[in-house]
Amino acid sequence: MNENQLRVVITGVAGKMGMETAKAVIKEAPEIQLVGAVDPRKAGMDLGELIGVKCDLKISDDLSSVLSSSSADVLVDFTNPQAVLHNAKTALEYGVAPVIGTTGLDSVGIAELEKLAARSGKAVLIVPNFAIGAVLMMDFARRAAQYFKDVEIIELHHNQKIDAPSGTALKTAQGIQEVRGSFKQGHPDEYEKITGARGGDWEGIRIHSVRLPGLIAHQEVIFGGAGQTLTIRHDSLHRESFMPGVILAIRKVLGLKGVVIGLENIMD
Repeated sequence: MNENQLRVVITGVAGKMGMETAKAVIKEAPEIQLVGAVDPRKAGMDLGELIGVKCDLKISDDLSSVLSSSSADVLVDFTNPQAVLHNAKTALEYGVAPVIGTTGLDSVGIAELEKLAARSGKAVLIVPNFAIGAVLMMDFARRAAQYFKDVEIIELHHNQKIDAPSGTALKTAQGIQEVRGSFKQGHPDEYEKITGARGGDWEGIRIHSVRLPGLIAHQEVIFGGAGQTLTIRHDSLHRESFMPGVILAIRKVLGLKGVVIGLENIMD
């Protein structure tokens, strides 16, 4: 091993994003060494057999033991909203910087990570969406909000995603709200014949979540004005679309401080 290589552990490695990340690290990032793989669903299995790439790692079900034995620098988390906070806290306890791709962390959890990050001296990087095109979509939507106050967000994901709305949709809405402020849209006497028909309401922005097999990750932001609409849409057609962002996050996280949210904060 080159002593300048970054040592990385992936938890949730048996999931689709975890497997894609493992393949990308091994095949496309010679300056990064994969030193640990964690996923209780496939504990004991050879990682190389799982991902179809030569690799001498066994998948573990114990994150603490992997972090303590691997001298890891970075933990990449693609687990689930129930496990992500515990995993990030465990990483910080071992002096490892977490890169979190799992959505679902609430403000209380983020505040807790901010305290632990300050104490450990390691940053936490939370990335709602690793696709560079999605980051640009959010930036364009924020710009458009200067000129269009009425907006709705439709996010579409595969049917195995368990949280709704997506982290990307929430971050998009937050960026729009920062520009236009809170604003009550639509007819003042509007009502729903079926509860939820108009989607969720966040600061006056309607967010609609679609979950279907065949989808990966998609979002459109529709602005409306007098006599016109503006639609900004991004589609991830394969999980490889996220890998340049994941690799960038691994490379950059050790140079950060505190809790950083969003890939745009590390893009040059």
